[in-house]
Amino acid sequence: MKIIFAGTPQFAAEALAGLLIEHTVVAVLTQPDRPAGRGMQLMASPVKQLAMQHGIKVLQPISLKTPESQQMIAELAADVMVVAAYGLILPKAVLEMPRFGCLNIHASLLPRWRGAAPIQRAIQAGDSATGITIMQMDVGLDTGAMLMCVECPILGSDNANTLHDKLAELGAQAIVQVLRQLPDGLTPVSQDNEAATYAAKLLKSEAPIDWNLDAENIERTIRAYNPFPLANFSYQDAQIKVWQASLQSAQGTPGKVLSVDKHGIVVACGQQSIRLEVLQRPGGKAQAAVQFLQAMPIKIGDELSVN
Repeated sequence: MKIIFAGTPQFAAEALAGLLIEHTVVAVLTQPDRPAGRGMQLMASPVKQLAMQHGIKVLQPISLKTPESQQMIAELAADVMVVAAYGLILPKAVLEMPRFGCLNIHASLLPRWRGAAPIQRAIQAGDSATGITIMQMDVGLDTGAMLMCVECPILGSDNANTLHDKLAELGAQAIVQVLRQLPDGLTPVSQDNEAATYAAKLLKSEAPIDWNLDAENIERTIRAYNPFPLANFSYQDAQIKVWQASLQSAQGTPGKVLSVDKHGIVVACGQQSIRLEVLQRPGGKAQAAVQFLQAMPIKIGDELSVN
């Protein structure tokens, strides 16, 4: 089959790599190069980098709503478009161009966690499992009929980064399986809109820790926000980011430091407490608590505040 692939970040690049083993990708759609890094130099997306390595035509329109971009896609005469974390809205005209339409690789078990941040919201909510849904795209937000669902457990040790990597691998495997079956026909399953939840985009304004929440909620949020936007708190007017923490049973006034040792800083929450184990001070790197405390000696009885 002739495939157009539309995607931008590493999650999408994993899927493209899987497709290239069995299929011909006639073109890749990806976001325009963006400034990145300390020097803010223009950086090609992971999908573009992979496409260039394989000599695949790369298209980077800023919109798919213009006649020019739609004509460009129509001329490719693709059998199907595979979409994964692309970042641009596909209008109805584009959705209908390929013979088999457009298939989306979505990182949740739809209809749960439609939207921009399904991996993070699943961890934050305490879900025991998530997964990959291959969906026939329509004009709604992740509302299309489902062609395949593959479940993935969420471990207590998972953060957004580790779960992302698991789902990226599952997504690549699932889309290859779907494309093998596509010519013979698959049975689409409509989503239950009444059961839908929305995974809102992550904002830095969400990252400050509210110590009045229970410890389980805070610990899940720390994992969900690793590596972005990173949960944080204020200490002596410095913003401290938290990369890793664990639950503790001690009780106390929310935000007060209950104990400090080489294993971490135990802070009281609304219910129970949490041990901060890997932290990062401004201008520094993420460090285990024993190293962090040498530069910033937080003490028992100190109160940690919300930024």
